[in-house]
Amino acid sequence: MFQSRLVSLLRRSKTLTLIKDCCSRVPDGAPMAPKSRFFASASTTVTRSSLYGFRYFHQGFRSPYSRKMSTTASLSSLNQAQATVGGLKLLVTEGPRAQKMVGGWLFGCAAWVFSMVVLGGITRLTRSGLSMTDWKFTGSLPPLSEENWRLEFEKYQQSPEYKRVNKGMNIEDFKFIYWMEYAHRMWGRGLGIAFALPLTYFLAKGYITRQLGLRLAALFALGGGQGLIGWWMVKSGLEEPVSEYVQPRVSPYRLATHLTSAFVIYCGLLWTALSVVMPEPPSGSLGWVSGAAKVRKLALPLSALVGITAVSGAFVAGNDAGHAYNTFPKMGDVWVPEDIFSMEPLVRNFFENTSTVQLDHRILATASLFSIGGLWLATRKLDVHPAVRSVIGSTLGMAALQVTLGISTLLSYVPVTLASAHQAGALTMLTLMILLTHSVRKPSPALLKSLPSLTRSG
Repeated sequence: MFQSRLVSLLRRSKTLTLIKDCCSRVPDGAPMAPKSRFFASASTTVTRSSLYGFRYFHQGFRSPYSRKMSTTASLSSLNQAQATVGGLKLLVTEGPRAQKMVGGWLFGCAAWVFSMVVLGGITRLTRSGLSMTDWKFTGSLPPLSEENWRLEFEKYQQSPEYKRVNKGMNIEDFKFIYWMEYAHRMWGRGLGIAFALPLTYFLAKGYITRQLGLRLAALFALGGGQGLIGWWMVKSGLEEPVSEYVQPRVSPYRLATHLTSAFVIYCGLLWTALSVVMPEPPSGSLGWVSGAAKVRKLALPLSALVGITAVSGAFVAGNDAGHAYNTFPKMGDVWVPEDIFSMEPLVRNFFENTSTVQLDHRILATASLFSIGGLWLATRKLDVHPAVRSVIGSTLGMAALQVTLGISTLLSYVPVTLASAHQAGALTMLTLMILLTHSVRKPSPALLKSLPSLTRSG
């Protein structure tokens, strides 16, 4: 009775091949061969964790296919330093509950970094970043009395930014930019606590494998270094400019380093969180695995292009290039400004020349949009998992929105709201590319052996 109903269900869903060993039912009391016991146990483990691990993916992309998806995340409650099932190395031991806790914590930390990037962008756009002229690794209390505020204001009045940009600013306006920078710094320190305390707990409980522990230690070190990079960046804006006609601002190189480091930390947290809750990519058949391999060849270089485009935006911000050539598609009255190679040596133009930096960003953004459009067209006829197809479509839509935000920001002379949304859009683009690349990675050998050779039509 059980078998007949299962076969009928699979036929209605157009699955053409059944795996007899995984579907057959052993009569009560009948002995089971060691090999059969292995495959039955592996099948049960894969099925249970598949439904759990893919839940995050399923909630984000609900399609007509999503209710029928067969996912393939593996879990095991093995009390080992490095859990392994069928050749698949798991990042979290102690079963689904531990996996859910660690995964949720990592997703929360990634969201925190996302908010840090957005807050940092607002801090820069409101010219608040140079309001605090000193720095302590552990942080300090804000001014709590009018006397303390007066002392902080006097320090700021000695800075080049006050003398050349904000001369005459009153203390109330100073308090606003000070609070913006203070909030940004303390939000970063709060992230360090939110990362360290749960990590200590999970290590004590034995949830973290050695491989995951090393990865998290590296991310924690990068987070600590990010604070040092931030102060290194701010210091460059507190130095006297080389010319009296140049406004004080942080070095574009240091700003790009600070932003790139934040992107790396965010992508590392997101990739690790996805790997915890989905140890296997979504795979329903060998046909879908083959399609994913073809997508992977395109997704990897495209991810690099999106990342380079995002970093080029840091040089646009660092050189205030968004305030020049506020026209589109032309730059002023021409397509290419005449001074794009005016600096010596030549390479400086790509990082310090306002015209060249903005032109580069325009070209990279356009190339990213058309490349993602090409990926969407190239995969329309490929046999890929419905979830993968959904991510590709979402990425194309986000790329179009991001280009629209960029053009609107430029034409509107860089208002804080649009510019902040554009920076958040860059991180959203990276999020989708990470999700796509993670979902088309190669499955484990054990999973490949268990998959049917044909996929469902439609």
